[in-house]
Amino acid sequence: MSTATASVTHTTALARLGYALSDATRAGVLLALREAPAYPSDLADALGVSRQVMSNQLACLRGCGLVETVPDGRRTWYRLADPHLAPALNELLQVVLFVDPDCCAGEGCSCA
Repeated sequence: MSTATASVTHTTALARLGYALSDATRAGVLLALREAPAYPSDLADALGVSRQVMSNQLACLRGCGLVETVPDGRRTWYRLADPHLAPALNELLQVVLFVDPDCCAGEGCSCA
């Protein structure tokens, strides 16, 4: 694989991770799954969202290649798709950011 191809692949992977983390529910799912696999209903309850919302967010995370399903009888549980993801999320949690309460709070957001 050439350096240019690897760069495009890495850029795409980071963009997908960034997109996943841009939503509080998806970020919460990823953070929860770094501890242990879980059923969608348990994730929905833990994050305080409906099961339909959780289903949509899990479909998005699956589409981004960040989570995968594991059949368990008539149910299915979810886990992180790559073992490197949990330590990466842990490292991201160590980053200290100044959070401007006015940023990204409305239509005038300069972050978008």
